[in-house]
Amino acid sequence: MPRHAAARRVPSPSRVDAIAAQLEEDIVLGRIVPRERLLEQGLAQRFGTHRAAVRQALFDLERKGLIERVPNRGATVRDLSPDEVRDIYAVREELEAMAARIIPLPVSASDMKRMRALQGIHSRAVAALDLRAVFHSNLEFHRAVFALCGNRCLIEAIETLAEKAYGIRSWSNAIPEYLQRVKQDHLDILDALERGRRAELVRLCRRHLRPSQDVYIRAYRQRFDAR
Repeated sequence: MPRHAAARRVPSPSRVDAIAAQLEEDIVLGRIVPRERLLEQGLAQRFGTHRAAVRQALFDLERKGLIERVPNRGATVRDLSPDEVRDIYAVREELEAMAARIIPLPVSASDMKRMRALQGIHSRAVAALDLRAVFHSNLEFHRAVFALCGNRCLIEAIETLAEKAYGIRSWSNAIPEYLQRVKQDHLDILDALERGRRAELVRLCRRHLRPSQDVYIRAYRQRFDAR
């Protein structure tokens, strides 16, 4: 094969990232469900690209724990068992509580203004039941909160485990009552940050994660009759 032809088959990082981001969003929003197969050829046609770009995007999602490769089946959306979910959330709870314990309090007026603006976007998305906007604005809110701790290793660990839980969110994001509770938790977290209430902040960060875990486990058992 001519060298220039081979070069054209090397996927660009931006293209791979765009495909991975779209598939990630599809998993979070339940457009692609656990155990569903992800066929390279079909995805290449969908995204108007070649299989090499799709393959690299799938590798990236596999590293994040969102998909897995099954012998003779290819890539499938990862199906987390209740025990795996409990393990992920137990560690997430400790990491996020750790971050809450070291955030300098009270938070500055400029940081509070920025985070309240982010939460305003989230609140409007919840009111509109715009699940795509809910997902992205929720991510931005939590990134802003935990960035305040200043510990890059801790921030990275929180982000990594949050990504592993992306597939869990599709089970709870479509429940309006759950979204309202998330919104109220965010407002309570902002209040604790502004008032310098450390113990309350830690408690809220721990409590905030549990409903998503519980919704997933109940739905998983109903769907797959598992313990």
